[in-house]
Amino acid sequence: MRLKSGIWVAAYLRRCAIEGAAAVLRRRGAEEAGAIFIKVSRLDGTADLYGPAPQSAFDEARPADRAFVQCLREAPAPEADVEAYLARQFRFDPDLWVIEVEDRSGRHFLDQVVR
Repeated sequence: MRLKSGIWVAAYLRRCAIEGAAAVLRRRGAEEAGAIFIKVSRLDGTADLYGPAPQSAFDEARPADRAFVQCLREAPAPEADVEAYLARQFRFDPDLWVIEVEDRSGRHFLDQVVR
């Protein structure tokens, strides 16, 4: 059984704070199972964007874990490209969450990023 999105987001924000990175919740989604996107702003006009991994990427040994993929081919990408991608996702799924992390070195603090 997977953690509710709201609980996962609260824990993630806490982890960022412990690591010394500024992180804010930009958009609150569906409490139970909304998709979560993590934008990592590098504070130089570029950013990385991570979103939910496809079902085929999940580890069968740990099915309850959340897995993420980099959403854009170019990494880091111009912030305008990241925002345009998020705008398209909002139109498709109004129940998604967006967390923005500010970290010059691009640390994402995600446990499982699928390449």
